[in-house]
Amino acid sequence: MADINIVLVEPEIPQNTGNIARTCSVTGAALHLVKPLGFEIDDKKMKRAGLDYWNELEIHYYDDLADFLEKNKDEEMWLFSKKAKHVYSDVAYSKRVFLVFGKETKGLPESLIAERFDYSLRMPMKEGSRSLNLSNTVAIAVYEAMRQRDFEHLKCEGELSASFGKS
Repeated sequence: MADINIVLVEPEIPQNTGNIARTCSVTGAALHLVKPLGFEIDDKKMKRAGLDYWNELEIHYYDDLADFLEKNKDEEMWLFSKKAKHVYSDVAYSKRVFLVFGKETKGLPESLIAERFDYSLRMPMKEGSRSLNLSNTVAIAVYEAMRQRDFEHLKCEGELSASFGKS
């Protein structure tokens, strides 16, 4: 299993899940989908958003949140919620981490956030803002975890630019 694991609990919008799958694929993160899903996995909107990255994706499915929590009970998990205690960039992510996100319309269950409040994270936003788009939030979180690892196993843009502009 990957070092960075993205968990979507009951995602509702296929395009968001497709975009998140693409982010997982290009960063080497694994994607965990917790049912029920608000769409079919073969939804063409989701596949289009993920383009041809599906064959490069490590993906896991769970029947429900209880199933996911039971199967991963010993893992470090950070929950993302606008009601969270910490800012996403204020914590040190372990070598192997699960970043858990709720559905687009309601987020994670409040009981889960209350139970694991010390392990809940938020994205700063201006006052009165409702939320960021789920796929953007996931990308920010993944890249913060990658930044803390000095982007190991990723090719950084600077490594590509050495040949740029040569005739």
